[in-house]
Amino acid sequence: MKMRKVVSVIGAGNVGEHVASLLALRGLVDVRMFDIPRKDGERVIEPVKGKALDIRQMLAAIDIDAKVEGYTVSPEGEGYEALEGSDIIVITAGFPRRPGMSREDLLEKNLSILSVICEKIKQYAKEAIIIVVTNPVDLMTYAVYKMLGFSKRKVMGMAGVLDSARFKTFISQEVKVSPKDIHAYVIGGHGDEMVPLISISNVGGIPLKDMLPKERLNELIKRTQFGGGEIVDLMGTSAYYAPAASIVEMVEAIVTDNKRILPCSVYLEGEEGKYYEAEDVCVGVPVKLGNCGVEEIINIPMLPEEREMWRRSVSSVRKNLKVVEEMLHARSTL
Repeated sequence: MKMRKVVSVIGAGNVGEHVASLLALRGLVDVRMFDIPRKDGERVIEPVKGKALDIRQMLAAIDIDAKVEGYTVSPEGEGYEALEGSDIIVITAGFPRRPGMSREDLLEKNLSILSVICEKIKQYAKEAIIIVVTNPVDLMTYAVYKMLGFSKRKVMGMAGVLDSARFKTFISQEVKVSPKDIHAYVIGGHGDEMVPLISISNVGGIPLKDMLPKERLNELIKRTQFGGGEIVDLMGTSAYYAPAASIVEMVEAIVTDNKRILPCSVYLEGEEGKYYEAEDVCVGVPVKLGNCGVEEIINIPMLPEEREMWRRSVSSVRKNLKVVEEMLHARSTL
């Protein structure tokens, strides 16, 4: 009988390998890593197997008992059999945006990758809960949800946990208080139009708006909205420590069934869609996570100015959603 949950991480780049190592260090789950091989001159190498072995040796050094396995897969979908038995699947695989590449180019390339992955998930892991990390995450979460046909409670995107962590970091630096005592939510699309909610943010129970002048709050909001770009400018690459930790928070909430409320990109329709004025779209809202996935979507109150920011954020996501729908339709008719 399987006692420990199995988390499969598809894509073992910077984010994926850090997700795997952090999960292993928590000792809560067994981890399976999947990635394609690469060329090193004339030689074909399998980095995912080396990374898994390295993590296992790290665990042995600090007396943690967890299984970590690496599996090499092909871009065409060969080698995914080990997905069988996965309780949670984290998808980080995808192309980064490169110079000269349009957003549509990026969407097409990543949609192509995810379509192969979704077919293999349907084949080997129909009961798994899916966490999408591939960018642009709201659009890719929508695409994965549509391609899989799973319950909307079992497909979610990681964005708001990371954005909220960035917001908390900047508040902590500003007011010189531990992030542990700061409560802040960021909702909306994972992009420049994300919505840090000042009205419900507090430091040790004291409303944030009572601690800082409006001008300084606006500066913190802007820094949060462009937090990913700041990392890229400093490192020359996208962030991976904080995104990985954010994914692990979501995984742990599901595995331990501790009913945490975390902002995630989820499919909105019905009553939730009416409240958030966002039907047939995936976008970040606070949700209660448990061992069934998204157990409840929380209707969070917003001030009029926050509601207007929210509408702009949803509109920003919708601009490219039509492109995704057209691509999905084209694939379905092949």
